[in-house]
Amino acid sequence: MAVVAVAGWRWWHQRPPYGPEALHLRSSLEFVSYEQAQAALGSAYQAPVASGGDQLVLGRVSWQTPPASLNGGYFALFLVDKRTDLKPSVFAVAAPQESVSLGSAGVENRIVDHYPWLRGAGDIRVGEHEWQSVGSRLAIGDSGASPVTFVALFPHLEGHRREFPIATAPVTLPDLLLALVYLGPDDQVFWAQRLQG
Repeated sequence: MAVVAVAGWRWWHQRPPYGPEALHLRSSLEFVSYEQAQAALGSAYQAPVASGGDQLVLGRVSWQTPPASLNGGYFALFLVDKRTDLKPSVFAVAAPQESVSLGSAGVENRIVDHYPWLRGAGDIRVGEHEWQSVGSRLAIGDSGASPVTFVALFPHLEGHRREFPIATAPVTLPDLLLALVYLGPDDQVFWAQRLQG
């Protein structure tokens, strides 16, 4: 009986409180100039500076208020170059600072186990138990933070600087994958939704 109880608890614990369809997600991606990026972000935020072949991608993601709070979980927003499975490392975001953060988390390495099409979500494995953090994603800890407007920098790197494992220019919009993942408070990978690409 205890085995059944544990199995039932695990099933319930891994079950998402709602699916992506409840959010009515909308998104867009486009290339912009620095001036366009700054205008989209507004005067309270600083757009990344681009020069010499660098590219700026403006993204917008919005959703309806979900039927339940994130309750300690978060949405992870990934922008990935599908050709290399790499993410950009520099973002500017127009959202309250406490709602959105930049970086990565170890639990995100498990996303690919559930969603192979999102291989670029995690870090790069460099040893049996060693990972190298590459690029960044946006973590959204407040379900009321919609809409999220961001600008990602794809730098044009010459020679030896291309060794850095980040998404770089030149890139085209069909090369890019934009996805939203819902991660639970106990490292559950609830779901992933492809938004673009």
